Amino acid sequence: MKQVAVIHTAFEDRPVTVAFVKVPDEFSADMALEYAFQKTNNIEGSWSKPAVFEFDGKVVDNPDYCEDVIVTKPLYIDEDGKEWGHRSTSVGDQMLFGTTKYVVGMAGFEELV
Repeated sequence: MKQVAVIHTAFEDRPVTVAFVKVPDEFSADMALEYAFQKTNNIEGSWSKPAVFEFDGKVVDNPDYCEDVIVTKPLYIDEDGKEWGHRSTSVGDQMLFGTTKYVVGMAGFEELV
């Protein structure tokens, strides 16, 4: 199994690797990048939180959880003790697949040289 490193750079002071996403060996670069992008977006939950977690005193199912995502950056805990998930991967962020780094574009991914 191969993996994609997801590097948030668009809104950070410096690049930070937030996750590794496992992808099948047969995936092309475009397929792997698209899968990693999809799995690191918050749609109906939080991609960076477990399958079930507590939110506002309630235990909730997390539709955005994916066992292929390995979160590498600790989640932020605010002054009230509330844990916040990571933001979605966005235009301007980067991904590393094999030895090639890509930037997330408005439509697709561009290889960085």
